[in-house]
Amino acid sequence: MKKKLNNDFAPLAERLRPGTIEEFIGQNHIVSEGRIIHRSIKEGKIFSMILWGDPGTGKTTLARIIANSLDMDSYMLSAISAGVSDVRKIIEKGKENRIYGKDTLLFLDEIHRFNKAQQDAVLGAVENGDIILIGATTENPSFTVIAPLLSRTRVVKLKRHSESDLIKILNNAVANDEVLINKNIFIEEDVKEHIAAISGGDARRMLNILETAFSLAEGPAITVENVREAVKNSLLYYDRAGDRHYDTISAFIKSLRGSDPNAAVYYLAKMIIAGEVPEFIARRMVIFASEDIGNASPHALPIAVAALTAVKNIGMPESEIILSQCAVFLASSPKSNASYMAIKNAKARAERDNYEIPFHLRNAPTRLMKKMGYGKDYNYPHDFPGHFVKDSYLPEEISNLVFYDPSEEGSEKLLRDRLRKLWPEKYK
Repeated sequence: MKKKLNNDFAPLAERLRPGTIEEFIGQNHIVSEGRIIHRSIKEGKIFSMILWGDPGTGKTTLARIIANSLDMDSYMLSAISAGVSDVRKIIEKGKENRIYGKDTLLFLDEIHRFNKAQQDAVLGAVENGDIILIGATTENPSFTVIAPLLSRTRVVKLKRHSESDLIKILNNAVANDEVLINKNIFIEEDVKEHIAAISGGDARRMLNILETAFSLAEGPAITVENVREAVKNSLLYYDRAGDRHYDTISAFIKSLRGSDPNAAVYYLAKMIIAGEVPEFIARRMVIFASEDIGNASPHALPIAVAALTAVKNIGMPESEIILSQCAVFLASSPKSNASYMAIKNAKARAERDNYEIPFHLRNAPTRLMKKMGYGKDYNYPHDFPGHFVKDSYLPEEISNLVFYDPSEEGSEKLLRDRLRKLWPEKYK
């Protein structure tokens, strides 16, 4: 039976989204007859659950099938754009529905994007039965969903689609999508296998590649070249354990270091859109503030720490404003890696040497230690003009070494000028 189009301009993946559990392809371990999702729908006994799986495995589709199959008041939110106020409105609606004996379903996509406080807001409603929650996440819920909420839901793991399932989905598209049918699209079996193989178990990505390849084809037949060109134009999943994760955060940090706020905020936006954990971005900026800015702009570190604290307490989507403010400040600040190089070089030297600490710098809490000369002849700087006295603090063997070499940038120039006056033999 051909699938009726609701919107010719909708993406292929949306046009082909199955409406019933019988139309769903793949995930047989949960949707085949007698399995947990199939049985719940057929018996009308749905429960709060967390759908955990990679992108394109069918989490959103299953939630919609459940919502459409049961007589429930259903709402769909994304944690990327929704806040606590949106959730509370649905909870209030759920309380009203309970009076009339009607269940309320809340599907919360990207539930891992909600922080603890935001997840707490959902917890009470799940406990009281005001809503049935279906959360979807690409992240391990053990680390991203609070324990009380996790204990009141059932985690349902979705697997990456096998290549055979992907080919079934592809064949279904060719046979039932009216746009493809009207163009008499034709795909050789080896091309189908190629598309399935490069899709990484992601059905949505596969259908996006198919649709792009179809638009590039000069005739009805889609070729491997069309597919390769389509892949270049297809967004890859931002895998937080894979290359795209590291490439994007690398570009972000290098743009900060290169004092380009425009590039920095662009890569920040890519990470936010892709679902990167905001605390991870904030932590990296805290490190950057010390490693690449340091004393050239001493305000950078407290600003970055404040951003991290705020992100932890506020959550998305509002935290993206905080991340942006911090990123553009760090990018626009004067740079110095002098503090980073100081500890790096000092560690290298300390690991190599084993020099004795000068006696006058040692602590002398006992009579025996004082008798041995610990602390003897130590000059207390605050007893001298300018709170400084020329003394030797490094071991004698390396007393001429310089580990901290401040730059001439920003506030660090003031530190260098002062050190030149105090230690002219070290700071020329």
